[in-house]
Amino acid sequence: MFDKILVAYDGSDAAAKAFDLALDLSRKYSAELKVLAVARPPEFGDEVETEAVLENSRKHYQYVLRPIRERLAASGLKFQIEIGVGHPAEHIVIGAEQWGAKLIVLGHRGKGLMGRWLLGSIAKQVMHHATCAVLVAR
Repeated sequence: MFDKILVAYDGSDAAAKAFDLALDLSRKYSAELKVLAVARPPEFGDEVETEAVLENSRKHYQYVLRPIRERLAASGLKFQIEIGVGHPAEHIVIGAEQWGAKLIVLGHRGKGLMGRWLLGSIAKQVMHHATCAVLVAR
């Protein structure tokens, strides 16, 4: 059923729950697992400043993803780890489509009602635009 599962990971507690869930599902379905972290560029800034922020984000994700890589290597599952750059929801949806994911698993940060209403949430945007099943871990 789910031969390819994409999990969005940002190092948060919600993302850790999503990863654990995705890992469990990957084992149950013998599915390939792709872990995707997305570095978001700053809204405003000159080219040098933007590149510095992105480089720091890449270093951060390399550090944060190290234990995930170790767990996956020990699992015996087929996996990929990718660090993208852009708007997280857009990158998750497009990445899932291009890779052929059958399921996207992501965490929910738990913003308050006003935060969700004013800004929306990445989980909500992914659910709205994804062409495959989406599972949100809370």
